[in-house]
Amino acid sequence: MSDSSPLPPVLLHPEAELARDALSTPLLSRAARLARWAGPDTRVDAGGGLVDEQLPAAAEVLGLSGDEAAAYASEAWRVAVDTGLVEVVDEEAGTVTTGEDLALLTAGSPHDVLSVWLGALETVLADASVPDLDDLVDAMDAGGEVDFSALDWDPEAEAEFLDGVLGNLYLLTVSGDGTGESPVPLPALAASVIVPSDMGEPTNAVLEQVSDAMMRLDDQFRLLEPAGLVAYQPVDEALMADTEEEPPSPLDETDVARYGMVRLTPLGLYGLRARLLEAGVEAPAVGDLADKGADALLDGTATFPPTAARAETEQWLARREPLAAARELLAAARGLDAGGPLRRLLCQQALSLVGTEAEPALREVLDDPELGGLARVWLTERGAPDVPAPSEDLVFWLTVDTVAAQLAAEGNSDELRDLVAGLAQQHGGFFAAAWRVDHPATADVLEAMGRLHPDKRIAKEARKAAFKARSQQGG
Repeated sequence: MSDSSPLPPVLLHPEAELARDALSTPLLSRAARLARWAGPDTRVDAGGGLVDEQLPAAAEVLGLSGDEAAAYASEAWRVAVDTGLVEVVDEEAGTVTTGEDLALLTAGSPHDVLSVWLGALETVLADASVPDLDDLVDAMDAGGEVDFSALDWDPEAEAEFLDGVLGNLYLLTVSGDGTGESPVPLPALAASVIVPSDMGEPTNAVLEQVSDAMMRLDDQFRLLEPAGLVAYQPVDEALMADTEEEPPSPLDETDVARYGMVRLTPLGLYGLRARLLEAGVEAPAVGDLADKGADALLDGTATFPPTAARAETEQWLARREPLAAARELLAAARGLDAGGPLRRLLCQQALSLVGTEAEPALREVLDDPELGGLARVWLTERGAPDVPAPSEDLVFWLTVDTVAAQLAAEGNSDELRDLVAGLAQQHGGFFAAAWRVDHPATADVLEAMGRLHPDKRIAKEARKAAFKARSQQGG
């Protein structure tokens, strides 16, 4: 994940809903049940873990059975200790008592519950970076100590690898619609941290690294799912048995789900954002701009994905009276600087969410050279009476402003190509008049139209008009 570019905002669920999710996760719910079960007779070892003799009883309390029952019970106990749900009162005697934080799960605020869950998450993330038990046993020397050099395991590197993967998963999620509804194929996620961005076709050695990373991530995501961080569809066991079979290329979607699919849960989005903030990374959330001015809203949402921009704007509008909000938005949209066209486009989009109560604010700017065009569009779309027809100059100015905004928002998108083609088709003498438009972006817009229009003759007309506009502006 790049440290230089700001992250898009995440769309978080309400804390009360996230707290309910946290309480229902196997990780936290098991830890809480063991904390309530613990009593004067409960004994722990020097590290605070349950002694072996008590693991069967702990597993029974959790309703666990089978070969993994003791391991799950041990993990739940460790989480209870690490999060303060259980407190070791006498290390020598190995006795425990209920921790103060246990009450937070029933009597605390949603934020309190989430704080406890974040502590539990740190425990399981640390566990996910540790080699499995079989590898640890194999690496033990004659004295029973683990020979870490024999493991080929670097704890810091392992933690950084997992953090990098989770950071990329977070970025992929918030760069889309911010909700995390679309799962990410495990091969693509592994490749995102292994394959250099400037590499064309990955070498066999790099592909082998990706395959190894997938197997590590498969184990790690199986551990992280009970924490509520991710929803995970594991790698098909049959593929693990067939070591000769290569993962699909990023372009081959056939059967890709067999290689593992992962997505962040709403709780996982909350958790990873909290960790990013703790690490000093700027990780905005939708709603951060709700109590700021309209200028901050229009500037801030300029880089947001569409879903996040609309959600942010809706929260901003919900805190204001429609008429006052419309006046504030229109005032913030003014300006002939490079960001002005996009601000006006975002203002227009925001005003589309405001009801007819805002009509007086739009009528007040009908004669404004920068806002009169969008005001007429708003009033006409709502069937308002007595909307004055725009002058030809205003129509051309609004057209240039709109294309400039689309260029700033989307670059050379298909939608902009369609818009350019439509403009030239609707107005036969468009370029003959457009170069005279008194707008700072006129020449840039005409150059873009010449670049984007599919018809070579019309594209040439646009370039000629751009040259005239530049000459007129003295540049």
